[in-house]
Amino acid sequence: MEYIANYFTELWFLVLEMAPWLLLGLIFAGLLKVYFPQKHIDKYLGKRNFKSALNASLLGIPMPLCSCGVIPTGISFYKDGASKGATNSFLISTPQTGVDSIFATYSMLGWPFAILRPLVAFVTGVVGGVLTNVFVKEKPKPQVAASPFASFKIDTKAVSGAESCNDASCGCHDEKEEDHRPSLVRAADYAFVELLQDIAKWLVIGFMLAALISVLLPDDFFTRFQGWGIVEILVILAASVPIYICATGSIPVAAVLLMKGVSPGAALVFLMAGPATNVATMTVLGKTMGKRSLAVYLGTIIGGAIVFGLLTNWLIPADLILSKVMHIHGDGSEHSMLPHWLELASAVLLTGSIIGGYFYQKFRKKQGMKAMEGVTINVEGMTCSHCEASVKRNLESIRGIKSVMADNSHNTVKIFGSGYKMDKVKETIEQLGYRYIG
Repeated sequence: MEYIANYFTELWFLVLEMAPWLLLGLIFAGLLKVYFPQKHIDKYLGKRNFKSALNASLLGIPMPLCSCGVIPTGISFYKDGASKGATNSFLISTPQTGVDSIFATYSMLGWPFAILRPLVAFVTGVVGGVLTNVFVKEKPKPQVAASPFASFKIDTKAVSGAESCNDASCGCHDEKEEDHRPSLVRAADYAFVELLQDIAKWLVIGFMLAALISVLLPDDFFTRFQGWGIVEILVILAASVPIYICATGSIPVAAVLLMKGVSPGAALVFLMAGPATNVATMTVLGKTMGKRSLAVYLGTIIGGAIVFGLLTNWLIPADLILSKVMHIHGDGSEHSMLPHWLELASAVLLTGSIIGGYFYQKFRKKQGMKAMEGVTINVEGMTCSHCEASVKRNLESIRGIKSVMADNSHNTVKIFGSGYKMDKVKETIEQLGYRYIG
């Protein structure tokens, strides 16, 4: 009973510490989604040069996409004409950080890590893009999709039952024409429903795992590995590469590891490799862009993690970083940078948004599915709303298809229209890296 009580105490303290900053990050992400200039952005990513890799990395850093959500977006970039170098740069830099995780990182790990994460993501993204341009040959790409940013769009027409045009070049997929709601309403819908639901599962897992580590592991558990240098980093790296955890969900785990004796460099390795790599991402990337692109992708992340992990331990005093990390073990009475009432209100709002957003999203999809009749197929591999939007957008570019509804929770895609060929539907879905069941 003592362990259970301590566990829930740690869990609640973690939520209190991160909730205000996580909400602030969500607000910025929603505003970025609505006001970021998205039209014609692909022209900056199409060439096999340093500038395209630089642009793609800069573009990816603020994007609040995890490693599963970044895949359909990055592949859409590639199919729309972006070079393999720019695509790899985007795929490397984006999942490591985002505007939401930067604020959350500052709240629990302090300003050193809040600066290190986007800096490392930027450098590794550019390096990965340049190496891809050097070692990977370009091949002609099938033109399937219209706009590389269409995967960020909210499917309001499909929800309301209205038809959408099937001509990818007519511009009807432009977000401003599809969604006539006020900008702030669209920003709130994206931030507190679409984005929050995408990261909620892994955020909760991150909180629960961090609290478990904090309660079960002795405070001096990792001190026996201190001084092992690169061995410690390699052990953390080996555990981080195959698992999946989002950039925000990795923060409480890294904070607990630091408080248990892990070196700052090893914690940085976990923050890099955990969100940036997982088995599903590697499979899709290798199938879509080739084994060489996958090798550069993995080599850049693994090599970058080792290099920056060692540099962090060598150049930045551990006491400086540890002094900024919140004391997340104990009874939660430690001094906080924010008033308790604000933390409490933010925690309640965050919890309510996660629960309410889940049921609201379910209701909205259910109503949209009831409003229309069509052909339903099963598609495996969709894990978030960005995956749904990518499938919807690419299928709607097929002649004869008027509208598409995708539901990742049930692995179903509902197609509305006539005169289209199912072979083309299957080909399009599999080109995106998903599995067509039929």
